[in-house]
Amino acid sequence: METEKHPLEPFLPEAARLLMLGSFPPKKEKWSMDFFYPNFINDMWRIFGIVFFHDRNHFIASDGKHFDKEKIVSFCREKGIALFDSATEIIRMKDNASDKFLEIVSPADLDSLLEKIPLCGSIVTTGEKATDTVCRIFGCNKPKTGESALLTIGQDRKLAFYRMPSSSRAYPMPIDRKAEIYKAMFMEAGIL
Repeated sequence: METEKHPLEPFLPEAARLLMLGSFPPKKEKWSMDFFYPNFINDMWRIFGIVFFHDRNHFIASDGKHFDKEKIVSFCREKGIALFDSATEIIRMKDNASDKFLEIVSPADLDSLLEKIPLCGSIVTTGEKATDTVCRIFGCNKPKTGESALLTIGQDRKLAFYRMPSSSRAYPMPIDRKAEIYKAMFMEAGIL
């Protein structure tokens, strides 16, 4: 089977205090913008809208069919939120974006990413595959969904490792409940 390399560069604002990691983007034909969580039916940016602006449509472009990339990028820079995925190369076992049909060929070099964002104190995974990958990379146990664990990287760098529910609509949890869980995490991580 053919491998796919990650189509995006890591988004690492200099002052990032939190690194969010998904698994891998969907195929390009599903994108509504050229950035992370690009599928318009994925609710990540609606969750952000609810948490930070009490408006699930805050990051939706005026046409109502796309996310507003510039608004999202500006917001993430301002808040110190870095974004990437837990894999840089995958094989799609089926022709979709479902984590259960992704085989990770190359995990992301998280040590290298974290070196570039020295103020980062939290890693957040946004789904099962990303969580499993981070646990394999750092040799740690999985926190329960909505909870965190302490990670020690290198000699003395301590990070909070949060496991969040997937923003995919396939994950069986109402969006408002997901937003409550993300809000608690953002507050604990000092972003909100």
